[in-house]
Amino acid sequence: MRRAELTDVPVLVATLARAFYDDPVAGYIFPDPRGRMRRLERFFRLQLVHNYLPRGEVYVAGDGKAAALWMPPSPPEPTTRDVVAHLPLLLLLSKRFLATRRLSMLLASHHPRSSHFYLGTIGTDPSFQRRGAGSSLIEAVLSRCDALNLPAYLECSKRENIDFYASHGFVVTDQVAAPRGGPPLWLMWREAPRG
Repeated sequence: MRRAELTDVPVLVATLARAFYDDPVAGYIFPDPRGRMRRLERFFRLQLVHNYLPRGEVYVAGDGKAAALWMPPSPPEPTTRDVVAHLPLLLLLSKRFLATRRLSMLLASHHPRSSHFYLGTIGTDPSFQRRGAGSSLIEAVLSRCDALNLPAYLECSKRENIDFYASHGFVVTDQVAAPRGGPPLWLMWREAPRG
């Protein structure tokens, strides 16, 4: 496991698109399965290059077959260039822009205000799952959370992943549903260690 660099982006884009192809929220945002892979690749490229790499922390395992995108407490504000670079999302989301915007606003309204590490995305290529890569990517940052006495937060979009996150100390604190009949998401919090 190591920190990602800009040169890792092509591999990570492909990995994350494969990992999230059947994700309920990905299907909600990109409902047409024929174009979903291409749209997910473009989405993750924007997120990596203009959000998580410049402002957060991206970790890779298995030569890029697994990745975790974390936002630390008090990240730097996005630059104007990075904000403008997200404008293609309007075209990428096309008819789903308003639904996606409502979902983003819903999640933002529930996002904890106290200082914490935020696990924005974690994904493993389906061919590489169940080998411990995801756990190693989570534990690397959670050990820092423990050392700094900070909590962590995530939004889980698949019911079957709740137990995985629970095994790392996260507990479900709330459940929300994407607007207009969209899928549920479970909001999960890992408290800072006492002591």
